[in-house]
Amino acid sequence: MRKLIAAINMTLDGFCDHTAVIADNELHQHFNEVLSNADIILYGRTTYQLMESYWPAIVKTPTGNKTEDEFAVLIDNIPKILFSRTLQHVDWKNTELKKEIVKEEVLELKQRAGKNILAGSPSMIVALTQLGLIDEYQIVVHPVIWGSGLPLFKNIKEKVNLKLLKTKTFGSGAVTLYYEPTRNHPNK
Repeated sequence: MRKLIAAINMTLDGFCDHTAVIADNELHQHFNEVLSNADIILYGRTTYQLMESYWPAIVKTPTGNKTEDEFAVLIDNIPKILFSRTLQHVDWKNTELKKEIVKEEVLELKQRAGKNILAGSPSMIVALTQLGLIDEYQIVVHPVIWGSGLPLFKNIKEKVNLKLLKTKTFGSGAVTLYYEPTRNHPNK
């Protein structure tokens, strides 16, 4: 069974906001490796629209920054499933639109042969955590206190115990925390 991995950036005080962190070459290289080890990414509408509004243009007109341009190609080419009740169609290539998350469908997706599955937006991470479907959290915590915004684990209703697997430190002071849920997760 392949892993469903929650992979995301957040500030030290727990907020997800792309304007709060600096994606330097080292961070882009890290996420290039994460994407290279996956063959599908699950998005909620807000993050999907943010990514779709930026990365395809970089593919067409590269920045000249090797790791950023590489990330653009990887994120453009990876198959994406967008969960949205409001969007009626999608324009970004390799994207399938679904109206709701069905636990059995995600479990079936995990059973298929292939690389990792990524949950790449706060809403997906919360929804999949509540369903007990996340196998690993890869949270990049940046040395920034932002003060407000979208908390990563907003709306989590039940305690989820985690086991630290490892850490990875970046030159910027950001740290990736790798966790797996312990067996006593209420939905496992």
